[in-house]
Amino acid sequence: MGERGRAAFTKTLAIAGTLLVWVPILAPVLFSALTLIRAGIFRMDYLMPAELFPVALAGGILLVWAAIRARAYQKLVGWSLAAAVVCLVGGQGLAVVTGLASGDTAPTGWQWALVIASLVIYTLALAAMGIGGILLLRRLFKKSGR
Repeated sequence: MGERGRAAFTKTLAIAGTLLVWVPILAPVLFSALTLIRAGIFRMDYLMPAELFPVALAGGILLVWAAIRARAYQKLVGWSLAAAVVCLVGGQGLAVVTGLASGDTAPTGWQWALVIASLVIYTLALAAMGIGGILLLRRLFKKSGR
């Protein structure tokens, strides 16, 4: 593969990865806006980013691959992916251990707060990864424009 083909492949990885990482963040916002417009009711599915984790994981892997190939933003993308995985898996594990997942424990108190905090940190890590993807794309397309 020539230099142009290599650069094009890296850009493709970065574009696909960035789009996939932003889907779990933007989907609940979009669906909430549509529900508000159509029914006049505001409903936000705050669990949707976690439900769309396979999409975010695929995007994160593509972004890590693109960052390694481009030798740029590897730490931002890699650490935010790791943080997202740890927070989601840890939060789900905590929900199971505390009984929140089964319904044995009411969704209140410190247990609920920890699980929600892990979801918030997970979503923030996805946003950081998405920002890393945007920065990577800016660098990749700036380089090719010279």
